[in-house]
Amino acid sequence: MADPLRVWGCSEPFLLFMLLGTLWEAGAGQIRYSVPEELDKGSFVGNVAKDLGLEPRELAERGVRIVSRGKTQLFALNPRSGNLVTADRIDREELCAQSARCLVSFNILVENTMKMYGVEVEITDINDNFPRFRDEEVKVKVNENAAVGTPLVLPFARDADVGVNSLQRYQLSSNIHFSLDEKSGRDGQKYPELVLEQPLDREKVAVHDLLLTALDGGDPILSGTTHIHVMVLDANDNAPLFTQSEYRVSVPENIAVGTRLLTLTATDPDEGINGKLTYSFRNEEDKISETFQLDSNLGEISTVQPLDYEEFRFYDMEVVAQDGGALLASAKVLITVQDVNDNAPEVLLTSLSGTVSEDCLPGTIIALFSVHDGDSGENGEIVCSIPRNMPFKLEKSVDNYYHLLTTRALDREEISDYNITVTVTDCGNPPLSTENYIFLKVADINDNPPIFPHTSYYTYIPENNPRGISIFSVNAHDPDSGNNAQVTYALAEDKFQGTPLSSYVSINSDTGALYALGSFDYEQVRDLQLWVTASDNGDPPLSSNVSLSLFILDQNDNAPEILYPALPIDGSTGVELAPRSAEPGYLVTKVVAVDRDSGQNAWLSYRLLKASEPGLFSVGLHTGEVRTARALLDRDAIKQSLVVAVQDHGQPPLSATVTLTVAVADSIPDVLADLGSLEPSTDPDDDSGLTLYLVVAVASVSCVFLAFVIALLALRLRRWYTSRALQVSGSGLAGLPASHFMGVDGVRAFLQTYSHEVSLTADSRGSHVIFPQPNYADTLISQESCGKSEPLLIPEKINAKERELEVLQQAPPNTDWRFSQAQRPGTSGSQNGDETGTWPNNQFDTEMLQAMILASASEAADGSSTLGGGAGTMGLSARYGPQFTLQHVPDYRQNVYIPGSNATLTNAAGKRDGKAPAGGNGNKKKSGKKEKK
Repeated sequence: MADPLRVWGCSEPFLLFMLLGTLWEAGAGQIRYSVPEELDKGSFVGNVAKDLGLEPRELAERGVRIVSRGKTQLFALNPRSGNLVTADRIDREELCAQSARCLVSFNILVENTMKMYGVEVEITDINDNFPRFRDEEVKVKVNENAAVGTPLVLPFARDADVGVNSLQRYQLSSNIHFSLDEKSGRDGQKYPELVLEQPLDREKVAVHDLLLTALDGGDPILSGTTHIHVMVLDANDNAPLFTQSEYRVSVPENIAVGTRLLTLTATDPDEGINGKLTYSFRNEEDKISETFQLDSNLGEISTVQPLDYEEFRFYDMEVVAQDGGALLASAKVLITVQDVNDNAPEVLLTSLSGTVSEDCLPGTIIALFSVHDGDSGENGEIVCSIPRNMPFKLEKSVDNYYHLLTTRALDREEISDYNITVTVTDCGNPPLSTENYIFLKVADINDNPPIFPHTSYYTYIPENNPRGISIFSVNAHDPDSGNNAQVTYALAEDKFQGTPLSSYVSINSDTGALYALGSFDYEQVRDLQLWVTASDNGDPPLSSNVSLSLFILDQNDNAPEILYPALPIDGSTGVELAPRSAEPGYLVTKVVAVDRDSGQNAWLSYRLLKASEPGLFSVGLHTGEVRTARALLDRDAIKQSLVVAVQDHGQPPLSATVTLTVAVADSIPDVLADLGSLEPSTDPDDDSGLTLYLVVAVASVSCVFLAFVIALLALRLRRWYTSRALQVSGSGLAGLPASHFMGVDGVRAFLQTYSHEVSLTADSRGSHVIFPQPNYADTLISQESCGKSEPLLIPEKINAKERELEVLQQAPPNTDWRFSQAQRPGTSGSQNGDETGTWPNNQFDTEMLQAMILASASEAADGSSTLGGGAGTMGLSARYGPQFTLQHVPDYRQNVYIPGSNATLTNAAGKRDGKAPAGGNGNKKKSGKKEKK
């Protein structure tokens, strides 16, 4: 037997020639190479980079790789050189058996473009296999009476190589009795036969030893041998005979193991042992003996293991029937395996993009995969599909490869990921299918701004809230993901009453909770209009706004404030006058109060809390009007003290009180005569000492002021007549104690005429002296008396003048000095009572009244009214601002109510005509003439 290593060494020039002569062809996307078998690992096959039109360095950049469906990779791609090389030794016989051409197909994938190129490599045969007999020694029996030319069947050899390298001929060792003959089968196999050339004589030679050699056509020639032992038997003149020379049977591949496939029948007319036949496989291959079983006595062929159409489609075997006399006959058996649909299609995922952006264009390739079915015919035809309700489609590529592409734009907020079911179904009966799942995640882009559930919000918070309290919380949702969905909140920059809104309210940028930075006051801030901005963290960021209305709820935190009667700034008590002739329901005054709260907290109610004479006065529950509850009696005290409480309807309710002093008298002299009976509101024992000091202080200040007035007498001669009337009216007051002036606004106003004010009250512990600029605007003084003045008269002079005035006749009152009840002091325009009345019966009372009228008018002009406040505001502007002027309160300088009488005075006509009232001028003229006398 030839040495294998030596033979391979001799074939090296041939292999080198085959390697250098490797051919390739590129056309229609197919590349072909040819390479001999048994090359060393890493041997050159072809230059793929060149054939693809790429540089070797571009292979790695473009992701060029081999894609093969087989489990064993026969070839590899060198990324540096771009060459296709062998991955291991290739045995053509193991790979393709006896096939005439051995082709290995695979694909090359260009990853970045997802293009496939088919590659076909032909494995050429080399003479690397020896012809081989199955047995090294074979016994052949022959009857001694066999005729010359009788053929004897010999074992044949097999050569795994093909073509010229396969089995070509046989040689038989030299022997005079036998010669060698060769026959060829339909499959091209050569079968040797031993032909008897001379008659045999068992008694001479019982066994003939021969050497059979099988030779191939390779270079060098390889051979194989077997020893033939020809045993000469006694005569047996009848050979077995099969009923058919060839048996054919077709069976499905899914037939059960142990199933009988067919029965061979042969006959032998001999008797005895020469007629008993035994069946056996002749020269069977290992695969046949492993798959089938032959009953040697019955000739039945059955399976011992499952058949597989995909592995072997047909089996060709020879069965021999031999009798006991060594005569035999042979028959061909061809078993064809029928394909059944027993293989489900397969899906092999080649390339996959697991994540795709939601803004990808239609037609973007998502995946590349191949399909395969091991069955044949209709059973191997495959239909590939995906669900129709998805934005994807399948597109066939080369061979059995498919592309998975997008058909439209994706929206991650609608569907964030896809589980794509790829179904491959064959056309068998019944059809088989396989499902593969491709999971695709849609990457988010910032294409959605934060969204608020509502277009606007509103909330309420009570005033006087604690600082830092949570007011409200807004929440916006962003359908994006990751940083694109992280929402931050902020307040839009704006101002309220010149102050930034950020000084009132702050917002948590992460949670959207709003907090009050301070305590709200309903009286200052009733509502705030805020804009909340929600922004995401995308690039670029998107945002949206929502309005938030914050309403402040009022709480009862302000007590009612009394506007009228207002407390005098010096602490004295104002006096309201009520005539004794007043009927029940007579309006004495009206308490005016306001509450800075709103709603129910500002609803005010009035009630009489305390009265020195219970049942004499009543207070309107909602109007605050103080009216007489019954007729005034003589026994009723001249001084009536009333404490009026004003209360709101808040929870808890707040209240304020004011003390009213009402003087009850029919005329001014009655008021002055009873002034001494007005006791201070505090304990007399405690204030008696203080009153004495106040009287002394008033007297001292008056003396100093008299001296000053006398010095200016020469410069004020034009005001003599005006001053004279005041001196006459003052003569009746000179004899009164100083304490009678305390608490009486009209008497205090009498000193105002002389441009000074001394305020002394029985219930005060201090006094003050004011020297304002004289102001005679809007006073009821005739033009004639405005240019005259004279010093304050001493008591003696007043008494002398009084006697002269007694002879004068009192002039009738001027009917123009009358006004309606609606013009009475107070705030109500509806009054009850008679509007007519009579003037005092003596001239002293008349001129005394005129002096008080002038003093009150001057006091109102100089801003020292008992109502408090500056000029022209009736004491209201000092408390509530300049907008609260006399247009809200009746003008007491124009309309003067005369205490003790129902008569009214008005100088409206005199002002319009520029003339003094008739009654007043008449009295003044008479008084002037008397003074001259």
